[in-house]
Amino acid sequence: MALMDILRSIALFVVAAVAEIGGAWRVWQGVREHRGWVWMGAGTIALGLYGFVATLQPDPHFGRILAAYGGVFVAGSLAWGLVVDRFRPDRYDVAGALLCLGGVAVIMYSPRTQ
Repeated sequence: MALMDILRSIALFVVAAVAEIGGAWRVWQGVREHRGWVWMGAGTIALGLYGFVATLQPDPHFGRILAAYGGVFVAGSLAWGLVVDRFRPDRYDVAGALLCLGGVAVIMYSPRTQ
């Protein structure tokens, strides 16, 4: 995979993470914090956007993209919690997230023969 494809893929994973995690957070806020239907509706739209963004990945295999995205979601969720909710991940959270991102790199960017 060419460097530009890898950079595009990483950027798409980041956009997908913001859409999915942000969408889920808005639904959470709408229900758990009683912010109402507008928050939940915005969250639902963001979750749909996440589904669309995932289709833009250069790799054509759904299972591979979603498996790799799982690792991005783990790390992204902890980052979201840190920035938005002031959650402080401990060293085990960080170690787990780094392991997941390592898995993403292996799944997505290992050299393959067609």
